[in-house]
Amino acid sequence: MTRHGKNCTAGAVYTYYEKKKDTAVSGYGTQSLRLSKDAIKDFDCCCLSLQPCKDPIITPDGYIYEKEAILEYILHQKNEIAKKIKAYEKQKNVKKAELAELAKAEKETKVKAFLEKESTIVSKPLNPFNAKEGEVSQGGAQAGSSTEPIQQEKEKQLPSFWIPSLTPEAKAATIRKPDKTVYCPMSGRPLKVKDLIPVNFLRVDDKLERVQLITKTERYVCAVTRDVLGNSVPCAVLRPSGAVVTMECVEKLIKHDMVDPINEAKLTEKDIIQIQRGGTGFAGSGVKLEAKESRPVMQA
Repeated sequence: MTRHGKNCTAGAVYTYYEKKKDTAVSGYGTQSLRLSKDAIKDFDCCCLSLQPCKDPIITPDGYIYEKEAILEYILHQKNEIAKKIKAYEKQKNVKKAELAELAKAEKETKVKAFLEKESTIVSKPLNPFNAKEGEVSQGGAQAGSSTEPIQQEKEKQLPSFWIPSLTPEAKAATIRKPDKTVYCPMSGRPLKVKDLIPVNFLRVDDKLERVQLITKTERYVCAVTRDVLGNSVPCAVLRPSGAVVTMECVEKLIKHDMVDPINEAKLTEKDIIQIQRGGTGFAGSGVKLEAKESRPVMQA
């Protein structure tokens, strides 16, 4: 069978390569790309700074953070929550004052309406044969009736938009009652400082400094078996000692006795926290390493 060129367009079949090339050039169709290892965070790096941790801590869900970074994040979230609560309380007080003013205005209108009705009641009967009293009453009624339309017209006039004091203001958006809980930036579950567990990684070589350790791909080993740890090796943290061991060690050795081999403390299922190898903003947990971009599709 002869060899065909990729760019050969004489064939009767629309090949996958031609379709992929036309999709990239035309701007239509969904594009997919498999992400490389550069888009995946190392298992021992902070989920916020994406750098190797100097003082690592882990959450009950298995996400590793730099202690300084996560504490700063929690403090920032609490400050934001405090600002939102302050704005909510201010809005609540404004609404309370508005309701009080409306109640006061309603009461005043009721009193005004009552006084107007009382003023129309004649306490002294009029004598139809007395022309002077009739003229006075008619003149008073005419005077009152002539002033009422003028006042009503003034009340119906719209405020001037050119005067700053009469300019209508836009209504502020309603602020909902803020949630006081701080959530983990990775898992989205409630996060408390007391739930953070310190992690003790066992270095390959204790003589290496931190800068030299960062440049190495193999930095840490299992605390029990001394196997090299990496993204391809599932790991777990033992809560009592903070030691990092492989999941193979957990399944074959630790789960038989449920005892921490470092400090001989009793273990439960919650004390064995599996480390999330996690990803950056491009990949998640090393499970789905394919990025897609949805674009319009041309249909025949």
